[in-house]
Amino acid sequence: MTAPDTRGLSRNDLAISTAFLVALAATLGALFIGEVLGQMPCTLCWYQRIAMFPLVPILAISLWRGDGLARLYGLPLALSGLALSGWHSGLYAGLIPQSIAPCTKDGPSCTDQAQTILSLPIPYLAFIAFAAVLACLIMSKGKRP
Repeated sequence: MTAPDTRGLSRNDLAISTAFLVALAATLGALFIGEVLGQMPCTLCWYQRIAMFPLVPILAISLWRGDGLARLYGLPLALSGLALSGWHSGLYAGLIPQSIAPCTKDGPSCTDQAQTILSLPIPYLAFIAFAAVLACLIMSKGKRP
């Protein structure tokens, strides 16, 4: 009979667990803003949610099964979400020479002061969340031996 492994979380488990917690916090934050505070997301925020929300079950299932497939399924979502939130942040900051039309056309403007958390606008928070998830997925080893 062998003794149980008492080393704690492996580097891979820690990276995927961190990515899961970041994705869960971003998802719960978005749901809180929309459902509790009643603030409708703009078009670009909807697209970012499409990339973030599936990361939670993907990362959770990968942790539960211990198969390390989070990279395979999570990387495309994290990359697309990072690109979308980068574009959105660029529009917000005025780095991209275009008005924030998607934010005002069908929903509230992300330039509204009510659309900030901890003095950071929602597009920046989404960018930080996607970057953190992407970094964690890159740091993970992928399939476990």
